[in-house]
Formats: sequence, structure tokens, C-alpha cells
Amino acid sequence: MNLKQIKWHSFESQASLDQAAMEKVIALAESSIKTRGQFHIVLAGGSTPKNVYTLLKNIKTDWHKWQIYFGDERCLDSDHQDRNSTMAFEAWLNHIDIPVQNIHTIPAELGPVEGAHVYNQTLSQVGDFDLVLLGLGEDAHTASLFPGHSWDNNLDALAVFDAPKPPPLRISMSPARLSRSKSVLFLVSGKEKQTAINQWKAGDLIPASTVTCNNGVDVFCFNVS
Repeated sequence: MNLKQIKWHSFESQASLDQAAMEKVIALAESSIKTRGQFHIVLAGGSTPKNVYTLLKNIKTDWHKWQIYFGDERCLDSDHQDRNSTMAFEAWLNHIDIPVQNIHTIPAELGPVEGAHVYNQTLSQVGDFDLVLLGLGEDAHTASLFPGHSWDNNLDALAVFDAPKPPPLRISMSPARLSRSKSVLFLVSGKEKQTAINQWKAGDLIPASTVTCNNGVDVFCFNVS
């Protein structure tokens, strides 16, 4: 990724980052619904996105025009507490009037191969996303794309067998699919992420840097510089 395409935003507090992220989601939702009648958003797991989801459950919008996808998922039972979808439902989606058919969870309970195959079929019916939300791990991973791994960018969804963080079996959107979005927003909080940020700013090839966007990538940071 051309480093000039990355827009870094630093915040003085976690609350101000969360608020700014919520406002960006709302603005993109409003403009997308106005221009094409729908808003397609990809969700991330993790504590920082969870804060934003908690805020979003109180906004006023036409939820029937939102289409929700997930960037990655752990291969666990569909209601397991460690799944990204479970977190999103508990923090946000259970509290709003959104049609169940508008929420496109990854069927990771089927296992990495079959689950990725099914999600590929789902994503093949979808054009570019309006917004992709992502986090950044201490090791510079994003979604379930880990350092030292290779990916088939011809696929939308990938089977992951050897994630270094448990559980090892996962499903992730490919970098190419995550990059097919009008906006990409990384949410990064915590001093433990500083090494990963340094690698990114130095131009190192890390998983996070494989996700690009024609409109540039926004990175909202707190407690890292």
C-alpha cells in the first residue's frame, strides 16, 4: 500500500475515538442509503469495535436498509461467546429492528472449508462494500490474516487452519475482498499495538497493509503514535 493513501487520526481518549468512529459510520450509512438505497458494512471483532457497536444501537436510522457482513470468524458453535458475531449481537444487533436476513454471519460452525465455501457463495452476490471495519493485532494481523501466511486473493473467503492465536481454525475475508470497499477504517487502541504501527508506518509488508482502498484507508488511533 502506498503510505500516502493512509490517513492517520490520533485521539486523546478512547471515548473520543469511539464517538468519531460512530459518527463516521453514521455519515457513510446516510450517504450510501441516499445514493443507492442500502448500506453494506463489514464488522470487525475486538474490544474497540465493540465500544462502537454499543453506541450504534442508540442511533436513528432505517435499519432495514443496512446489510451486515463479518470480516472473519472463529470456527466455533454459532452461539459461542468467543465468536465475533456473538459479540456483535449482544452489543448491538439484538437491540435494533433489523431484519434477520440482512445479517450475513459467517457459517464458521461448519468448519473452515465448508464455511468458507458457503460464505464465498454469499459474497459472490455482493458488490463493493460501503465500509469495512478492521482492527490491528499486536502481531500486525487484521481479520484472521496473520503474518507469515499466504492467501488466495482470487477467493472472497478463506479457510484458515493454523492461526497462531486460538482457536487455530477460522474463516477470513481475503485482503482483496476487504479492499473492495468505498471506505476502510482501522480502529487501533493500546500501547501493545505500537510495534505493529511502527512496522506499518515503516512500509513493512504486514497483513494490515495488504488491505487497500481507492479512497485511502483511515486509521483511528488511541494510545499509539
